[in-house]
Amino acid sequence: MVSLQKDNTQFQDISFGGARPGSFKSMLGLFGRAAIKSDFFSIDQSVPPLRCTLDNVHIDVNHLKAYKALLGFKRHELLPATYLNMLAFPLVLKIMTDPRFPMKAMGQVHLSNHVSVHKCFSLTNALRLSTSVVGTEITPSGVEWTLEMTAEIDGELVWSSVSTMLHRCNTGIPRGPAIEVFRSENPVRWSLDDGLGRRYAKVSGDFNPIHLSATSARLFGFKSAIAHGMWSKARCLAALEDELPDQGYAVAANFRKPLFLPSDVLFHRAAQDSKTLFSLFNGAGQLAHLDGFITEDIDNA
Repeated sequence: MVSLQKDNTQFQDISFGGARPGSFKSMLGLFGRAAIKSDFFSIDQSVPPLRCTLDNVHIDVNHLKAYKALLGFKRHELLPATYLNMLAFPLVLKIMTDPRFPMKAMGQVHLSNHVSVHKCFSLTNALRLSTSVVGTEITPSGVEWTLEMTAEIDGELVWSSVSTMLHRCNTGIPRGPAIEVFRSENPVRWSLDDGLGRRYAKVSGDFNPIHLSATSARLFGFKSAIAHGMWSKARCLAALEDELPDQGYAVAANFRKPLFLPSDVLFHRAAQDSKTLFSLFNGAGQLAHLDGFITEDIDNA
């Protein structure tokens, strides 16, 4: 996991401004800007350390209920580990649509996400949300860049998240061997309908066209709509909810192959050493969409 932000990093701050996160007006405007964002990136440059911070963010209890109902979370007293990723998503779009961000906003691939739940807190607390670009790396698939999100209450870190994104381009670096993804002997089958992406978009505010319909997804080279990666991770986490501690744990996930809608998927789970492993395969059990783990060893996750 990438380390948390260092005090000596010279971040370039972006003002959020406008409507608050979660508002329909805010998301429409940001996606409109994302659709026309130009690309001036070259392989020899890094993504600048842009940062967007928003104070006095409050959780809407009704919105939280809608999120839990859609994903299948049943423990009403706890905040799902993935919820603040969704709440901070407008800050990510704000960074990606900033003139200093060198890549197109549309077409970036979400490779992985690692969330740490440091401490429980009352849902009435005001949060300080921050999202920052903290690194760039050239890989066989293209240029990977890393986003870090944090949530603080009165200066105390209560939640953090690290996401690795991919800008596809030719780097000339040879690919390594394929990684074998965990699977169990008795997976659970889930059936996903073609409206899933639209329902999740209404709750999350992520109206990326690749998730909404086959027609809009084809405009970006996909044969049909694909499920949001963070829906897949959150759905797996909801299925493991009874095994989660209240605080002091981390959930990591790698997003492997697109999950096309509609489809059947196989959910795998198993305990191994000090971790709970999980994965999501296609209905035939041959193609991995996602794999990850849960651990209470946050420092070494």
